[in-house]
Amino acid sequence: MPVNAKGQVKPILMTQDVGNAHLPYLLYDGRGPTLILLHATGFSPWLWHPIARELYPSYRIIAPYMCDYRIEDPEKGGLGWAKIARDVAALLGSIDINDAFLVGHSMGATICTIANAACGVKAKGMVLIEPILLSDDFYRVKITVKDHPLASLAIKRRNYWKNESEAMDYLRSRELFKKWNDEMLELYVAYGMTPKEGGGLQLACKPEMEAGLFMGGAQYNPWPLLPEVSCPVLVVEGEYSDTKNFVDFKRIASMLKKGAHAVVKDAGHLIPMEQPSVIAEVINDFVKNIQSSQYNNFLQTRRV
Repeated sequence: MPVNAKGQVKPILMTQDVGNAHLPYLLYDGRGPTLILLHATGFSPWLWHPIARELYPSYRIIAPYMCDYRIEDPEKGGLGWAKIARDVAALLGSIDINDAFLVGHSMGATICTIANAACGVKAKGMVLIEPILLSDDFYRVKITVKDHPLASLAIKRRNYWKNESEAMDYLRSRELFKKWNDEMLELYVAYGMTPKEGGGLQLACKPEMEAGLFMGGAQYNPWPLLPEVSCPVLVVEGEYSDTKNFVDFKRIASMLKKGAHAVVKDAGHLIPMEQPSVIAEVINDFVKNIQSSQYNNFLQTRRV
């Protein structure tokens, strides 16, 4: 892991049998409330590290890796998000975690919702960062990888770099990574890429696996679950996120019994990678408000 000026905080790499599969996760075994951090499609729990480092040791933090622990053919529907939610529920049940705070980004935020409302994962509260809930029609139509707007791109993703230097140069040249700092890019290369047989680097979450995750998001409609969520929930969106073109974050918050909505200034869809300190602060403030019974302070549109 890259040496950090703030001091090294090293999670423990764990794995848990969740039934015909072993789900890996990072454990930051701190004191205080438990946070479950669920990552976005195609990414790694290591990208939570700068956030976890700021929150540790005041929190016990568990960050599963949900990419390749089960291999499902994207052309046959991929890895369903409801299946991942059940596996997260099995993980937490196996290690006796109850009433944690759930935090998810993108795919991970939707999985938090399914795990809580459909899989029996109790939560003291949830922070849903840019959750992916598409139009109802999307969940009614059977779609192929070729026709899926995100899976079709993922399966064609570049998957070879000669070395770390070439990989870093490539990432810095891409619009998606423009607002990431060097540490985030280093974590992406160190843990989001693996040595390729014969030399060079390839993505740890291979293009077909990422495509399978995108396809899996179409298997289960999470909208009917929202009114069933009883815990406090903060829905977070980026001010300049292009995701708001097809996801109505205010509507999501309005359908929750205790939903609030926040906007992070000068951020896109990848808020945790672009502004990790802001997300750490949002999580900490959210937890502290719930613990002090001041959650009503969040029941308004906020800019952070």
